[in-house]
Amino acid sequence: MNAYETRLRELELTLAESRSRQAALIAILIAAVVLCLILGVRGLRHRSPIWWTALPALAGVAVIPRFRRLRREATEAWRLKGHYRRALQRMSGDWPGSGTPGEEFLDPHHPYARDLGLFGEGSLFELLCVARTAIGRRGLANYLLSPAAPEEVAARQAAVRELSLRAKLREQVALLGEFEAAESRRETFTDWLDSPPVPFHPALRWAAASSSCLVLCAVLAGAAGLLPWPAVAESILPFLAFQSVAGLVYRERVRHMMESLRSAALETSMLRQGLQLLEQQSFHAPKLVELAGRVQGSSRSVRALERMLRGMHERNKEWFYQASLLLMAATQLSIAVERWRERHGVQLRTWIDAWAEFEALNAMGNYAAENPDHTFPELDAAAICFDAAALGHPLMNAQNCVRNDVRLDAATRFYVISGSNMSGKSSLLRAIGLNGVLALAGGPVRAESLRLSPLRICASIGVVDSQLHGQSKFMAEVDRVRLAIESAAAGNVLFLIDEIFSGTNSRDRRAASDAVVRTLVERGAIGALSTHDMALTEIAEAAELHGRNVHLGARDGADPLSFDYRLKPGITTETNALAIARLAGVPV
Repeated sequence: MNAYETRLRELELTLAESRSRQAALIAILIAAVVLCLILGVRGLRHRSPIWWTALPALAGVAVIPRFRRLRREATEAWRLKGHYRRALQRMSGDWPGSGTPGEEFLDPHHPYARDLGLFGEGSLFELLCVARTAIGRRGLANYLLSPAAPEEVAARQAAVRELSLRAKLREQVALLGEFEAAESRRETFTDWLDSPPVPFHPALRWAAASSSCLVLCAVLAGAAGLLPWPAVAESILPFLAFQSVAGLVYRERVRHMMESLRSAALETSMLRQGLQLLEQQSFHAPKLVELAGRVQGSSRSVRALERMLRGMHERNKEWFYQASLLLMAATQLSIAVERWRERHGVQLRTWIDAWAEFEALNAMGNYAAENPDHTFPELDAAAICFDAAALGHPLMNAQNCVRNDVRLDAATRFYVISGSNMSGKSSLLRAIGLNGVLALAGGPVRAESLRLSPLRICASIGVVDSQLHGQSKFMAEVDRVRLAIESAAAGNVLFLIDEIFSGTNSRDRRAASDAVVRTLVERGAIGALSTHDMALTEIAEAAELHGRNVHLGARDGADPLSFDYRLKPGITTETNALAIARLAGVPV
């Protein structure tokens, strides 16, 4: 945090100095204009030469580039101040609601995204996301939604470690784009790449170029007095007739292309800047070296596309519209853009994917830099396990976060976590799940150490009714449990179930829960389930299931609502029913 505060003070000094210099340059510019006017009027009045008024004019003109440079520097400093203010909010715990929630990436049928709070206000995505583009945000979401293989996790960890030390690079990413609101979305490019090819006759390109070139030469010759205008008109008439016919034939195709690519120019500029930045980097981590190598030469190609798209955008401006008709500019630009897609369309997808991954890794690197107390987990493919020391909830303020040891392996296949309401059972399940997501995405975790195997996480926490789909809470939970059982048949599963089958009576709940846990354990899964129904704690007592009863409770017996959130062995013996009734205003 001290480094961020120091950098923020530096930026404030830069802004203050830039403002004073801009004010001085404005004063010089005003003085130059006033002096030019005074000297000019005086010269005209006395009919004397006024050529020497050029001196203050030149001084004023010389000030303008310097003024523009200072304004650009001030704009960058202002944007970086916002970048570091958000960083300080994350480090102080005031970040919820100040970032990007990423709700557009939420799939209600995903096995853990909604239950663990991956997206939305106060979510893991909001905490992590410093991506500059929508392409990068999609890349980060994919990292969180799709656990990686052990080799890929190791490669990402090396990349994240290196990027955590590259504060200057993170600033450069934050400054991409001419404006802070500038954007670059994957859909802008994929929709275009996936659209049907626009057919143009192969000879049209050369015929249009030759025709417009000859027309331009004839007009320039007339303007220079080399040809009389009647001769110019007579010479270009056949070419204009050809252009009119070609324009009518291809009018709809050209119009459709220009409409579909209307907003692509600015987004292409942002992508090109990002690719150029990535090209220029020298990395050591193999994952980063591979990404940088994948985009080599991309910025030059994308710049060519950017220029063509800007030309299509400018074609409709009043200053260029008439000339564009004379030169078949829209048709020629459409042909050029279509040819670019034929040559570089497949590569563009590769470049976009590389940028998306880089921004995801950069976000993880930023998270690692801002949380030096976090550790990189160890992946153990030999046996299924989730062995954590001092595991904490990554979304909680560090000062309020209570850490617990969690050990799930062949000896302890599952926890039954008992405890009263508000004791922290759901938070503990989410802490396990979110750290598992971070670990399998290649990032650091909030723990002193974590050893885990490649896992498929399945969670049922906070399941709610769905009025839209006509599904009750109980059936929604049954669907989640079924998904966990099916996933366990295909590989290692970490299941996290809060208040299992709470929508049924205690006897049926006990029988169904026992059957579910037995099935999951028999299929090699590990996990935890929470309950305040003491009958369910009997499941962990079956020796063949290798379960363990643990509980969360109050600090002492004096106040049953004063929780310490420490995981303790055994079954809870506490009750806080009367205390809850008093909270509700019941006189007891």
